[in-house]
Amino acid sequence: MVGVGWLRLVAVNIDGVLLEDSFTPVIRRFVERRGVVYTAALERAVLSQPQVEAAGVLVGLGVAGSPKEVVAAYFEERAAYVKEQPVRVVPGALALLERLRATGVQLVCYGGLEYRHFEEHLGSWASYFDGPRYVCTDGFRPGVREIAEDVFGLAAERVLFIDDVARVAERARELGAAFVGHPGRGFQREFMRDAGVRHVVDSLGAIDDRLLRTVDAEAASGTLWPSAPTASGPASGTGRADGSA
Repeated sequence: MVGVGWLRLVAVNIDGVLLEDSFTPVIRRFVERRGVVYTAALERAVLSQPQVEAAGVLVGLGVAGSPKEVVAAYFEERAAYVKEQPVRVVPGALALLERLRATGVQLVCYGGLEYRHFEEHLGSWASYFDGPRYVCTDGFRPGVREIAEDVFGLAAERVLFIDDVARVAERARELGAAFVGHPGRGFQREFMRDAGVRHVVDSLGAIDDRLLRTVDAEAASGTLWPSAPTASGPASGTGRADGSA
């Protein structure tokens, strides 16, 4: 068993961590087809936001329609996209869940879509997860405090979040929660660097026993996050991009 003594819960994002990202590429295609340039600022403003709020951002940038109409049009676009490129489980996802279960801590999945999305793609793995198994965070994104405190009754600093979006990292840092980044396409790696994320991995296999022990020890000692954000890169002494300490 992995030597984890501080953490009590690991919360794993569904889309972009356990499942391949079917949101960022659709957002890019959606806005570009409507004459809007896809930029880092746009990506930062819409990812891990409630659907209607993200749509409001797009309306403000020139996408035609009301926020509710934009949400509906976006999901039509996404439905077409996943017909062309079906949602797939990320390589190493099951092995990661097995490693996390071996720590003895509780485990939950979360994301911005309803439970049926989890059930459709990960339902056969539901027994790996605790509590509600899956938490839909669309009403309170990014959901760090809500998952830790409201759902599991834990202080945020006893929870590790694994996510592909830097907005979750920024909120985790505010609350003292642990975080491991798994950025995909887009600008999230840069945003995580700017947020001072210490551990960023390129594959789920990099979230191994050694990294989990390291994160647990740093969370327990209060050294997981640098003392101040940096716009030029991680604080000195941070791990490498493959997740090594």
